[in-house]
Amino acid sequence: MMSTGQHVALALVALAAGVVDAIGGGGGLLTVPALLAFGLPPHLALATNKGQSVFGSAAALLRFSRAGLVPWRRARWTWPLGFAGSLLGAAALLRVRPEVLRPLVLVLLVLAAAFLAFGRAPPPARSAGRGELLAGGLALVLGGYDGFFGPGTGTFLVVGLAALLRLPLRQASAEAKVINFASNLAAVLLFAVRGVVLWTVALPMAAGQLVGGWLGAHLTVRGGDRVVRWVVLVVVAALVLKLAGDWMGAW
Repeated sequence: MMSTGQHVALALVALAAGVVDAIGGGGGLLTVPALLAFGLPPHLALATNKGQSVFGSAAALLRFSRAGLVPWRRARWTWPLGFAGSLLGAAALLRVRPEVLRPLVLVLLVLAAAFLAFGRAPPPARSAGRGELLAGGLALVLGGYDGFFGPGTGTFLVVGLAALLRLPLRQASAEAKVINFASNLAAVLLFAVRGVVLWTVALPMAAGQLVGGWLGAHLTVRGGDRVVRWVVLVVVAALVLKLAGDWMGAW
């Protein structure tokens, strides 16, 4: 049983994580360690983290939608594919150790950072038909990655959408929330059915996520590509350090 002070502390962490996640992904870097620090076992911490983070992605998606940055025609494809991919990834988790992905993820994160640091402004966006196909494929693959392993999903979505669809980073961040919300929701439903989400912990954190997700999306709408680029670069650096440390520790 957590004290009121612990619930408040976790809600504040969730608020900060919601801001970061709405802009460039990586909110789990704050919330998962916090849940572990307050004594939750790893499997409950991961499930409870999904239970609260889905509220932040929903709030961010709503704010981006109100700003007119979400192309709902394409979202009709990316949302269900992201949802299905997450379920498939979670099922694969039962058969394969996710740690095998860590070296590949480290390489992809470095490439993502290079793209953000040195990439030029995108040319005009691709045709609608091809764009929907590319976005749908990315949603399925990264939705599966989120259900299977997870770290950096939001960041990979932002960079992947920007690169494949030739979108400004602000637009890519908005579209990423469609897929991220779908994959989070699929994971929450799966974990809830299995009874591993501690809702007494997740719901107070959800209040912080709602505020943080909305605020982060608002900062993205107002600040544009520059805000997204710097937040994503910081998140990538933090992810590389964490995954590399975990990998070295495993050896």
